Amino acid sequence: QLQASGGGLVQPGGSLRLSCAASGSIISISTMGWYRQAPGKQRELVATITSGYSTNYKDSMKGRFTISRDNAKNTVYLQMNSLEPEDTAVYYCYAYIFVRFGTGRRGDDYWGQGTLVTVSS
Repeated sequence: QLQASGGGLVQPGGSLRLSCAASGSIISISTMGWYRQAPGKQRELVATITSGYSTNYKDSMKGRFTISRDNAKNTVYLQMNSLEPEDTAVYYCYAYIFVRFGTGRRGDDYWGQGTLVTVSS
């Protein structure tokens, strides 16, 4: 349902743009977002964005990362600038998606497969 792309190897100070597209029998998508998990650490919030484009960031990402979405394409993006070695992690996209369920709809959490971002010289 969620397909993430855009990870890779980048030097410190560089930039990357992650994308995550939702597909399937989607009625609507509420909050979308990005989380990350570094080796030996717990998964943590990076940023979220509502269907009305309200955003929320972890403090350490403010000013460096920008989350955006294209509702027509059911896609969420994460523009990452001024990357640091500490940003090295697997980045997971997230979405709360409403799908058809019987004669109505049902909302569930969905996660992408993760994309690896490595910041190293």
